[in-house]
Amino acid sequence: MKTAWFVAVAIGLAAISAAAAQSPQPAVLNAAQLDESGRIAVDGHSAPYLIRHLPASSFPELPAAIQDELHRRGCLIPQTYEAHHPENVIHGSFEKPGSSDWAVLCSNAGTVSLLVFFAGGSGTPHILAGALETKRLQPHDSSGDLGFNWAIDAATPGQVHEIQVGMEPRPPRLDHDCIADSVVEHRTVYHFFSKSGWTLVETEP
Repeated sequence: MKTAWFVAVAIGLAAISAAAAQSPQPAVLNAAQLDESGRIAVDGHSAPYLIRHLPASSFPELPAAIQDELHRRGCLIPQTYEAHHPENVIHGSFEKPGSSDWAVLCSNAGTVSLLVFFAGGSGTPHILAGALETKRLQPHDSSGDLGFNWAIDAATPGQVHEIQVGMEPRPPRLDHDCIADSVVEHRTVYHFFSKSGWTLVETEP
C-alpha cells in the first residue's frame, strides 16, 4: 500500500508541474523597456540621453490609493543619473505636523510632474511643478551623455533650519516637513505647505 501511495503522489506532482509549465505566466516588464533614450541638441551639438524609469510597483510602501492613482495616470517614476536605489518617491509630514503624506515624480508621455498626496492619497494630488523630461537633462561624465537631473527628498524642520544658519535674521524653525526639490549637483528649493497654499522657503541671505 505504501508503494502505491508514493507512486500516486509522484504522479500527481508530475501532473501539477506539467500543468504549471503549460499555463501562461504573467509578463514581466524588462527594466530596459521602461527607459527613454535618444538624442537632443545641446549648444548646437547632438548629445545622447538616457532616462531610467521605475513602475509604481517598485515602491511597495506606497499606500494602495496612491498606487492606484499613479497607475490610472500612467505614471512611471524617473530616476536621476546618480540613483543607486529607487528614488523620487518620498514620505513625510508635508501638510501639517504629524500628517502622513507622499510626494512623487510622475512621468507620462514625455512630461514629468511633481505630485503631492495628502492623508495617504485620499484626495486629489497637488501638482507643484511640471516640465518636459528632455528639459531636465544634464551631462554627468566626460562623455557628454545626458541624464535626468530632477530629484526630490523630504526635508525636516531641523534640516531646513540648519540650512538657514547664515541668514540674518534667521527665520523661525518650521513646524513640519518641506519637499526638497533639487537639480542634481546644483540648486535646491524647498516647498512648504501653510494656510492652504504652497510657498518657497527662503534659505539664502
